[in-house]
Amino acid sequence: MEEKRKYPRTEIEEPAYVSSGGSVMRCVVRNISHEGAAIDVENVAFVPQRFRLVMAKNSSVVHECRIAWIQKNRIGLTFINAAE
Repeated sequence: MEEKRKYPRTEIEEPAYVSSGGSVMRCVVRNISHEGAAIDVENVAFVPQRFRLVMAKNSSVVHECRIAWIQKNRIGLTFINAAE
């Protein structure tokens, strides 16, 4: 499969949180780049189209995200403010 990303993703396995409208859900970040990430969640049905991804190890690291794709329990994210 041809790689179409501008920035290579770094494989990680780091706990994080999906945060939206006062609700928070645990997730695991599987890979990350300047423009986006892939996360695993328990139930994709509870993840809104747009949300904040908060890294568990450093809660000051927050990414505004939107869903790019969903495959089983894995969600591909695009960081909304990646161009800034």
